[in-house]
Amino acid sequence: MKIAVITDDGKIISQHFGRAPYYLVLTIENGKIIHREMREKMSHSHFKNQDHTHSNTGSGSGMDPESHNKHINMANSIADCEAILCGGMGMGAYQSMQSLNIKPIVTDLQDIDTAIQAYIDGNLIDHTEKLH
Repeated sequence: MKIAVITDDGKIISQHFGRAPYYLVLTIENGKIIHREMREKMSHSHFKNQDHTHSNTGSGSGMDPESHNKHINMANSIADCEAILCGGMGMGAYQSMQSLNIKPIVTDLQDIDTAIQAYIDGNLIDHTEKLH
């Protein structure tokens, strides 16, 4: 299985899905990490020259169709992953990942190896209260 982690440096989980420049994709077999691969990730900065309108209905950010399309573009490079770990995420991005069959998990853990081990062990808590 492959798990993606939002990161700036390959060691620490980034606190915001949309702003992080990289995914660290970890391949896991028999409960062990067997491969690590840094992949570039589209971020909000890639869309800065486009018109930007968020139709926020009070249920979270990035819920409009334009944002959903941006989230899909951000996720293209992790289509082979079953989950994505991050420290923070908008409700729209969270729902977009779910629609792509990528399980989003918002964690309060910062160390990537610790969070991945918790995921493997089935102990990683999804802190949906951190969605915005």
